[in-house]
Amino acid sequence: MLQRTRPTERYARGFIAALAAVAALVLAANAGPAKAAGPDADRGTTAPVEVAAAER
Repeated sequence: MLQRTRPTERYARGFIAALAAVAALVLAANAGPAKAAGPDADRGTTAPVEVAAAER
């Protein structure tokens, strides 16, 4: 027959499982592709040529 576990053990297991789940989600979120490291990688977005010509 199965023995009953103490509430402390159940809470500890649940807490450890929650920590493992958070760690897995954080690692999965950071596992995306690397950012492009080209010459224009540090520049912000630029306006389209048509908009720049219309403002002159």
